[in-house]
Amino acid sequence: MTPDLEERARSALDTVFDPELDEPITDLGFVRSLEARDGTLTVHLRLPTSFCSPNFAYLMASDAKDVLTGLPGAARVEVRLDDHHDSDLINRGLAADAGYRGTFGSEAEKDLDELRLTFRRKAHTAAMERVLTALLRADRDLTEEALHDVTLGDLPDDRATSALLRRRAALGLATAPDQPVLVDDRGQPYPRDEVPLRLRFARSVRISMDGNAHFCRGLLLTRYPESAADQTPREHATAKEAS
Repeated sequence: MTPDLEERARSALDTVFDPELDEPITDLGFVRSLEARDGTLTVHLRLPTSFCSPNFAYLMASDAKDVLTGLPGAARVEVRLDDHHDSDLINRGLAADAGYRGTFGSEAEKDLDELRLTFRRKAHTAAMERVLTALLRADRDLTEEALHDVTLGDLPDDRATSALLRRRAALGLATAPDQPVLVDDRGQPYPRDEVPLRLRFARSVRISMDGNAHFCRGLLLTRYPESAADQTPREHATAKEAS
């Protein structure tokens, strides 16, 4: 056993997110086991159902291997996905470093980068809605149309703002204090008269993501009751992300 390596490996896995839920796989309880022995890191992942989307499953497993590879003291990294209908295929691809298209061949309809971009945009939209809705609740005199003029510098220095800034950076969007908060995927502000509509759309994205996260946590607990000890409650997970 190498406790120090295992601790560093788990910290590295904290940075691997479920692309659809925008939460770390460690907080969700998706890491079934992690062991370091004689320079080999072995990680087993589990998902809420055996039919979770194969591309999401591969993306998480591949990201897990990427963040662990190169850790000081880790001479070899093995990441295995358990109990999924494509486990054998995905595990072979990971072991051979075949990449997404090399693993799924003609079934790989989209490149992983395209898939990742889609969900980064959704995560940004949800993060944007959280900070703007918080402003509206804090100031009852603030109108939705007035959110058009809110800049990043107007936001409080809290975990929701930090999360938004990270998601903007992941998309290559500007993070300077004078930049408008409510922007499209290219960083362009919406017209003032579209703000209420855009905010409602963003809210629907955020509610969908939050609902899916709650549902998936419940499914995982049903499938693996022992995973309760590995799940981090959402409010604590958000606070940890901001630290």
